[in-house]
Amino acid sequence: MKTKVGIIGATGYTGVELLRLLLLHPEVEVAALTSQKYAGDEIDRVFPSLTSRLQVRCEELSLDRLSQKVDFVFTAVPHKTAMETVPLFYQEGKRVVDLSADFRFKDPTVYERWYQKHSCPELLRESVYGLPELHREEIRKAKIVGNPGCYPTGALIGLIPLVKRGMVSYENIVIDAKSGVSGAGRDVVLGSLFCEVNEAVKAYNIFKHRHLPEIEGELSHLTQKKITVTFVPHLIPMDRGILTTLYVSFVKQVKTDDVLNTFYEYYQKEPFIRIYPKGKVPNTKDVRGSNYCDIGVVVNESDGRGVIVTAIDNLVKGASGEAVQNMNIMLGYPETMGLDVVPLFP
Repeated sequence: MKTKVGIIGATGYTGVELLRLLLLHPEVEVAALTSQKYAGDEIDRVFPSLTSRLQVRCEELSLDRLSQKVDFVFTAVPHKTAMETVPLFYQEGKRVVDLSADFRFKDPTVYERWYQKHSCPELLRESVYGLPELHREEIRKAKIVGNPGCYPTGALIGLIPLVKRGMVSYENIVIDAKSGVSGAGRDVVLGSLFCEVNEAVKAYNIFKHRHLPEIEGELSHLTQKKITVTFVPHLIPMDRGILTTLYVSFVKQVKTDDVLNTFYEYYQKEPFIRIYPKGKVPNTKDVRGSNYCDIGVVVNESDGRGVIVTAIDNLVKGASGEAVQNMNIMLGYPETMGLDVVPLFP
């Protein structure tokens, strides 16, 4: 019997990407969709790309009615909205992957410093940060998974093996990340309009981006030491993708091959991590539409500096694909089910 899945907030970019992937999943039935704006409309009328693939009517959010229809819930809604809905599903015994930031932090004071007051801080103890490459066993048993942000996914995957093994200095990690415009969501916002982003690249929210505490928190938890990083996000004129360039200093002399071997060894069993050979670094075009994170390494052997480059699709491995990966882990399905797709090129 298939798992009946509901998506709260089905008509944003992450919502429709969830639908695209779930339609490839042989063990899932999309049973309920909510949308404030499109309540009453068939989803294939909202997104013609789904024509003849899915005929489910969007509905206004009714927690009781939705809970009766589904076994598993994705909340693809803005911050604060998720914390108003997840507690009921938790009480009803439903398992949830939340794509907002509402359940990414164990400490409510961290969340409240960067977002707003949390209305159910007691549930933060029950939630698990949903980066499978770091927390797979905890995710397997979790009732609530806080899906990571897109920037932290690309940054953490490129840093975890080096930080965990103490290969790099914790004092001067620099993260330069460039994201496509879909990362800002589907709402009409001045800064995301075509004339604002076309033919332009800009840095934004330096030292105050809300994904910074995720990155520093996970690295600090991993090392049991307080780690701070310099994180500079950029907006670039493309639809989707994140290229993350990580600048590190190695604590002892290493070669590019040594670092590559560390990545190969650490991620050898990870189905969605691809390590590039020496002399090659990733391009966002090579992961477009897929759940892959590609990694390349360059080491300046004369002075111990290193550059790690990762590429992800911010809507897939950075959001909806990772959410489906987490669902698979939670429900005991093969981790690649519904996600084993070749990237779209060009």
